[in-house]
Amino acid sequence: MEKLKLKSIYSEFRPDLEYIERELNRSVHSDSPMLEGACLALIGSGGKRIRPVFTLLASKFGDYNPAVTAKAAVPLELIHMASLVHDDVIDDADLRRGERTVKSMYGNHAAMYVGDFLLGRSLEIIGELEDPEIHRVLSQTMIEICVGEIIQIEDKFATEQNLRDYLRRIKRKTALLIASSCELGGLVAGADPRTVRKLKRFGYYVGMSFQITDDLLDFTGSEKQLGKPAGGDLLSGNITLPAIIGLRDPGLRPQLLDALEGRMGTEEMAQLLDSMRDSEAIRESVRISDRYLEKALREAESLPDLPDRDSLIRIAKFIGKRKF
Repeated sequence: MEKLKLKSIYSEFRPDLEYIERELNRSVHSDSPMLEGACLALIGSGGKRIRPVFTLLASKFGDYNPAVTAKAAVPLELIHMASLVHDDVIDDADLRRGERTVKSMYGNHAAMYVGDFLLGRSLEIIGELEDPEIHRVLSQTMIEICVGEIIQIEDKFATEQNLRDYLRRIKRKTALLIASSCELGGLVAGADPRTVRKLKRFGYYVGMSFQITDDLLDFTGSEKQLGKPAGGDLLSGNITLPAIIGLRDPGLRPQLLDALEGRMGTEEMAQLLDSMRDSEAIRESVRISDRYLEKALREAESLPDLPDRDSLIRIAKFIGKRKF
């Protein structure tokens, strides 16, 4: 049902999105069948295409040109895909969205090169755009993503981290790429600077809500919804917002520490997830996500009154309340 709802929203601009999808597939052509096959499998694995969709819609606030917009939208999705491939190596993950990861199919060494190939392709494509501001935004975003990923590694199993630590980490890890998707969409279409700034802020707030919702789903979602076992972040030492808040609760803290220290079997993990689902940690995390979503909606409502503004609002609302 959730996926059908997203498809319904996307149907309003399907021809434009299909053009970007074709360009995305074309971008990963390689003389290596294994490399191209791995990339095509990633593309076909059921991603939400949030970043290229936001680039597409943001470009409608300027002089929209599908071919030009694709030169920003495709690289942004390739960067996102590369980060997922590298994440799966770091996390030793065999499944993503219910499908085998590149790492599980081809091994760590090949997976790292697949990620590097995707990053190289992204730079090659966006290099066809001449505006230096576009290149500055993209390069700065890539730097911040790398910093965010390193900080996440440094913060693994760090039980005393606080809300500020978490928010800074997800800003770099997730929100900035979504913000840049909106910003670059406006820039490539020559939208006025005030509108571009609003689009960027909208993307940032949506991105924060998006990642918090992702982290909530790791506790509240089912394996079928997630395409992987629930609680995986916690077991791998990735302490997300619900866990940070839960660790303050004397009733939850011992269970969370047992999970982090590898002292928890399948049955105990199921009990912990049940306890978390009915906890203030989940409710407070939802409230924080909702506050970011409300800020995003206010930014969207202040944009020029175009049909595409309504699409941005509908997608933002979906993102904040999704179940997968």
